[in-house]
Amino acid sequence: MKISTIGLDLAKNVFAVHGIDLEGRVVVKRNLRRAQVLSFFGKLEPCLVGMEASAGSHYWARELTQHGHDVRLMPASYVKAYVKRGKTDAGDAEAICEAVQRPTMRFVPAKTVEQQGLQTLHRSRSLLLRQRTQTINVLRALCAEFGVIAAKGRLPLDELIELVATEDDARIPTEARVALTPMLSLLDLLSRSIAALDRQIALRNKGSADSQRLLTIPGIGPLLASALPNSIGDVKRFASGRDLAAWIGLTPRPHSSGGKSKLGHISKQGNDYLRRLLVQGAMSLIRVARVSKGPVAAWLRELLARKPARVAAIALANKIARIAWAVLTRGEVYRVHINAAKAA
Repeated sequence: MKISTIGLDLAKNVFAVHGIDLEGRVVVKRNLRRAQVLSFFGKLEPCLVGMEASAGSHYWARELTQHGHDVRLMPASYVKAYVKRGKTDAGDAEAICEAVQRPTMRFVPAKTVEQQGLQTLHRSRSLLLRQRTQTINVLRALCAEFGVIAAKGRLPLDELIELVATEDDARIPTEARVALTPMLSLLDLLSRSIAALDRQIALRNKGSADSQRLLTIPGIGPLLASALPNSIGDVKRFASGRDLAAWIGLTPRPHSSGGKSKLGHISKQGNDYLRRLLVQGAMSLIRVARVSKGPVAAWLRELLARKPARVAAIALANKIARIAWAVLTRGEVYRVHINAAKAA
């Protein structure tokens, strides 16, 4: 019998396969070892293959596409509704096979090798940044045990590092200095590694026209200009700027019942890394809004008069995401609207 649709449940070593024909009858239901996957799909006629967007899914999507199959990735949370009962690999594969056939299902575009490589730069930088922050906090805390307090900021931290490195300073005992010296080396290594990744990201921004356009938008820096077009892929799959903001998780979560509609907090769905960068960019604009000029600053001052700064930051992040959608869709740089500029 000819297989028309396959649900493939990915794993580290054992993959579950659930295949049906055009009439919905189960044709194949088995487990495959990792080494058997490509040979199994290589012998099949091209068919629809559904997978959850999880670790390794983009790699398998590229490999199976080369064999002529129509591979579609789906968010795991959307597939969960089709699981009948319990949690098994075979049940998950069956649910994936059912979900991929739904006409209203939303799919995740498969990333290319270059897109995943650039995403690795951002993820590695985030990890190194967290490790550096953790190391700094431990260094401050251990020095505080001996009455050495360092204020927030780069300059007090440099003074603290110099104090620990100075062997003649009696405020830090010898035993503590022996324990803290490797932390200084680790801190220096992390800082140099982060700087190297920043240079790589900036270098790739220079070769990307979309990144150069995004850099013209207030509140978008090199990190966001690199991560945004790489994460969303084809921007035209979003019908409007609000769709992009909703995908990032910056729109209110609706709750409607009995004809009554209520908007809650932001959904926080989608890409948390993009959402964090957008909020950080919005906070940077808020800090200078009171002294800067322009329609965005005027809109911000009016909003800050009615709402707390954190709430205003979310609203501004939403606006930045919508502007980014317009810039990427039209292929133009950011420019202030003439009427808005006159009003300001």
